[in-house]
Amino acid sequence: MSDAAAPPSAPAESWLEHFHVTFFAIVMGLAGLALAFHAGEVALGLPLILSDVAYYVSVAVFLVISVLYAAKALLHRAAVAAEWGHPVKLAFFPAISISLLLLATASLGRVDALAEPLWLLGAGLQAVLTIAVVTGWIGTRSFLHGHLSPAWFIPAVGNVIVPIAGVQLGYEALSWYFMSVGLVFWIVLLTLVFNRLVFHDPLPGRLQPTLVILIAPPAVGFVAWVRMMGEVDAFATILLNAAYFFTLLVAVQLPRIVRLPFALSFWALSFPFAAVTIASFVQAGAIGSAAHRMIGAALLAVLLVVIAVLILRTLKAVMAGDICKPE
Repeated sequence: MSDAAAPPSAPAESWLEHFHVTFFAIVMGLAGLALAFHAGEVALGLPLILSDVAYYVSVAVFLVISVLYAAKALLHRAAVAAEWGHPVKLAFFPAISISLLLLATASLGRVDALAEPLWLLGAGLQAVLTIAVVTGWIGTRSFLHGHLSPAWFIPAVGNVIVPIAGVQLGYEALSWYFMSVGLVFWIVLLTLVFNRLVFHDPLPGRLQPTLVILIAPPAVGFVAWVRMMGEVDAFATILLNAAYFFTLLVAVQLPRIVRLPFALSFWALSFPFAAVTIASFVQAGAIGSAAHRMIGAALLAVLLVVIAVLILRTLKAVMAGDICKPE
């Protein structure tokens, strides 16, 4: 009598199923690099070459990641729903709209025909995602202290990015709305995050790099505020110095963070350094400060090293099959 037929094996999981929304943090970093290059080239009187290269690379990477994530949304809807329900990954969904807003800002003066459509799409999506994410936070499900991390700043950062290009495009009133929402939620989340960091268990290894996100809200807020007010006033100075404080605070933590096993969350290192670099060059141009120009140049050099290392470690992880796998 023949043996009973073995039950069919479960289908192998697709790598696309594990293509997370956190991949958009790569676009944020590359688009931030393009903007930082541009600010540095203007401040230092250099030709606009590296910023153009970084811009087109970031556009290409955004298109690739967008197509792949759209494919995931069509083929693995349950996986996308699981990400939306994840207490940490939920905060990364606005990285999509932030990527659009950064590309819109970088398109100004370079590909002007793209700037306004990208900004309108990014601002609209940011408005929807901010409401959706905050609704998720205060909805029927409960969150634990361990779920909170600096990644929760991402929705707030997206709102303060909106005015940077919005004012130049003529959407001043709308820019004030996003600026107000972003600053209020930055203050609220800053209190919550510091409570979590001081009085509760340390962040798990994969989330340690998100500490660098502390730099982004005040740095981006400074640039947006100066764009809206047309000058560096007292509040702008407070924001810039807060960004410098968090940069120094993170610098102390970096030697420990970089020794951790690589994860996609390491891309959280990139955009905040780009933001404080841009802020330094904006300050240098606004008040004619050679010191801030030097600070911007030094931060730009650090940013270049960070991006180069992140690209190499990401490619190494892809070749080793350590990306897009079950966690």
